[in-house]
Amino acid sequence: MSEVKFPPLRRVVTGHDANNVAKVIMDGAPTNERRGGAGNVSTLIWCTEGAPADIAIGENVEDMGARKLGTAPPANGTRVTVIDFPPGNKPSMHRTETIDYVFVLSGEIDMDMDDSTVRLKAGDVMVQRGTNHSWVNRSDKPARLGFVLCDARPLGIGHAVTGGSSAS
Repeated sequence: MSEVKFPPLRRVVTGHDANNVAKVIMDGAPTNERRGGAGNVSTLIWCTEGAPADIAIGENVEDMGARKLGTAPPANGTRVTVIDFPPGNKPSMHRTETIDYVFVLSGEIDMDMDDSTVRLKAGDVMVQRGTNHSWVNRSDKPARLGFVLCDARPLGIGHAVTGGSSAS
């Protein structure tokens, strides 16, 4: 299968200067892209380490999208990612102890669960609550999804992918 080309991502991060004036402090391509064996491309946009999140004044903030994270967010934190799924990607069942807000930005994708499947299309939004699942693009066009993963209380079932720093 030839590599699918997705449109480039642009990440715009806002903040405040020393005079408390709102402004853009980062504008350009995200800095942390990871290619998976299934042909997926995962781009970390931003993460937070806890709640409430640190949004301190200043233009020289850490690029929280450059962190090396596993699939799940840091404990009590969040992880915002865009994942591109080529047609015919190889799915991998997994579960995180998170509540995930999933936005289908383009294309369509199936989410297979233990004994059911749901098809999502561009414009659909899913709230995914710690279920065992895999993402499968059974169409002939690429799919791009946006994910916001928020740490959640453990369910105590199965084997969840844990948070923290790693190179997943």
